Amino acid sequence: MHSQTCPNTCFVKWLLLFTAILLFPATSSTCFAQAIDLKNATWIVSPGVPSPMKETAPAVLTEEIRERSGVTLKNSSAWPKGNAPVIALVLSNDKALLSRNLPTAVQPGGPEFKPEGFRVVTEKSGNATMVWIIGADARGLLFGTGWLLRHLKMSSSYMGKPLVELPGPVNTATSPAYPIRGHQLGYRSTANTYDAWSVAQYDQYIRELAIFGSNAVEGIPFHEDDKPSPHFKIPAREMRIKMSEICRKYDMDYWVWTPATFDLKDREKRRAEMELHEQFYKECPRLDHIFFPGGDPGDNHPSEVLPFIQELHAKLVKYHPNAKMWISLQGFDTEQIDYFYKYLETEKPAWLQGVVSGPGSPPMAETRYRLPQQYQHRQYPDITHSVRCEFPVEHFDQAFALTLGRESVNPRPFAFAKIHEKYAPFTDGFVSYSDGSHDDVNKVLWSMRGWDPQADVHGIMKEYAAFFFGPTVEAAAASAIEGLEQNWKGPLAENGGVEMTYINWRILEKTEQSLAKNWRWQMLLLRAYYDQYTRLRLIREQALEKQANTILAAADRNTIAKSMEAALAIVNNANQEPIERDIYKHIVELTDALYTSIGLQTSTEKHKPRNPERGVVMDFVNYPLNNRWWLADEFEKIKKMNNPDEQLARLKTIASWENPGPGSYYDDISSVAKGPRVKTISEDATDVAWWDNGMSRKRLSTQLFQREPALDYENLDPRARYILRVAGEGDALLRVDGHRLSPILYNKEPETFKEWIVPLSLTQDGKISVTFDGPEESHLNWRKQSKISDVWLLKRP
Repeated sequence: MHSQTCPNTCFVKWLLLFTAILLFPATSSTCFAQAIDLKNATWIVSPGVPSPMKETAPAVLTEEIRERSGVTLKNSSAWPKGNAPVIALVLSNDKALLSRNLPTAVQPGGPEFKPEGFRVVTEKSGNATMVWIIGADARGLLFGTGWLLRHLKMSSSYMGKPLVELPGPVNTATSPAYPIRGHQLGYRSTANTYDAWSVAQYDQYIRELAIFGSNAVEGIPFHEDDKPSPHFKIPAREMRIKMSEICRKYDMDYWVWTPATFDLKDREKRRAEMELHEQFYKECPRLDHIFFPGGDPGDNHPSEVLPFIQELHAKLVKYHPNAKMWISLQGFDTEQIDYFYKYLETEKPAWLQGVVSGPGSPPMAETRYRLPQQYQHRQYPDITHSVRCEFPVEHFDQAFALTLGRESVNPRPFAFAKIHEKYAPFTDGFVSYSDGSHDDVNKVLWSMRGWDPQADVHGIMKEYAAFFFGPTVEAAAASAIEGLEQNWKGPLAENGGVEMTYINWRILEKTEQSLAKNWRWQMLLLRAYYDQYTRLRLIREQALEKQANTILAAADRNTIAKSMEAALAIVNNANQEPIERDIYKHIVELTDALYTSIGLQTSTEKHKPRNPERGVVMDFVNYPLNNRWWLADEFEKIKKMNNPDEQLARLKTIASWENPGPGSYYDDISSVAKGPRVKTISEDATDVAWWDNGMSRKRLSTQLFQREPALDYENLDPRARYILRVAGEGDALLRVDGHRLSPILYNKEPETFKEWIVPLSLTQDGKISVTFDGPEESHLNWRKQSKISDVWLLKRP
């Protein structure tokens, strides 16, 4: 007879077994009948491979295998005797290698004959196995080497022995869909990581980008030389030359981003800039592309920009005859854009290679349509920021926007796969905008989807996890990375998946202690702990505010002071009795470890970053997730009021701000948690404010806004009179069911109200739609433009 505890006991045993299977998938040759053991392999490289790739590709292969397994492959200039496997690195136009013909699978016209393409194929030679890496060109050979490394199972101690194993025979051939696949790695103080890197770290990172299919790196030359970072290992001038040398080593295109932040009509400054460029061109061993942004930064008319970069091109080709010039139309107005295209039509400049589309550029489809076919079109996607950016996280919970902010560890593989799919067909590829290592997952996703737009996202994450963390953890780590992206979807307090993702990462952390110093591992762990900590804080601090509002709602003329004191004491419990000290302590440990391992600057006090918005998440890890700062300031204002009735009225307004009573509705416009009737999301990437260096004491709802929100209301009482109330700043041009209404109250200052009476004729069907016309404010900076933050529909008797 079974005991009554058996079901629970069995479930626990099953869970432990499942976890073990998940974390430790079988990888040995006993599970793959045809697995190929490469521990004793010898590599041979074709004499036809040009230098430096003849040296680089074998070095990448042997060094990355040794790093992960402890195994050092042998090399030979002749076919080894016996049955030891051989890894042969050849070019597709080679007929043979040391009198041995290339595999019959290699046929002219295959992907391995297309630029950057390759084939990796295994074949038997007697009892020995050959692994052929066949590149169309030098790059193809490197990318084929990367493919093999990503698909090998490698471990320094699998069942007590080193593991270097190909799971089975392979015959794969591929070439890239897009010719431009790169990332900006700016050695400048603005970056949250790159400014702390050594030459060796740049070399390793660029190598790893190549392993995942990147073929370009973009540097920042002398634009910020007047702002040296305290973290620089060597001067910026030296590092940009080193980056050029690294790109030559890996046969990567070296781009540089070279804005003009001065007035090009200033002839003296123009001459000095031209000299800086020419000196840089002369010093670079490799330089392929100059990208000149029309704006962001810069404010010059194309009539000045185009002659300037034409003159730059004349100097560039003196030292790099095949180098190309590019321009973006960022910040150009309609007249300037039309001027540019008219220039192309009349001048047909052969010195211009193409146009770059980045944040603030015209639509990419329009650009490709207007751009003559002889010019290329490159995307400059912002993969590094989460808010106030080109591709903000949709419906980002405010708690994350306030704490993780603009530049945190941000794996978004599925979101960016969709973004790439949407825009890539209008381009010849991309070089991403990146300001640190925190977007590492996104770089790999873009690189591999740039190679194959149909590549499975989960498969990419598995290759990422396998290569950087090892075969025993690839499936679990890939899913855990995807869990971090899911953490950012929907209202945080309602997202129980955050806790499951946290638990998964904790399990991985305990079982994979050998990865403790791996910076990629540290970054992902940091996000898991940070997300969990923020969610628990949010739930608690919001509950404290509800308790405080209950006290304020019950206040009368005789208890005003006591009610404010009691309410403030309750919300301040978040400070007096902080929660989850163990989680917080580990967050601190992980950020300190990341500063040591990769130079990630997460604390102003400890790490001297450029500014707090640049990924400095530890400055905001305990930023209030209720309105305690705002309440404290409001209570001081109330104390200065002389009229008790005015004091009490203000307390009632505060208490009922988010709870206007039965039959009434409140929406925090850009809050995914508190705006259930809002249909729109911001399209201008500015719906999360950045005031007072991220330490604003304003009411949280006023730090979220849109210019033209749309809201739908249902189940209204046809017999009731409704008032629409709006808080924000500036103008609010309101319509109900398309009818423009005249206000009965119209204050434009922040946290003041505008009100409209809703005609009874519009509520007879029990529903209304509320929209806003955008006021004409194109002459204003977005910070000065009108904003709508809170909307109420108030039922009146």
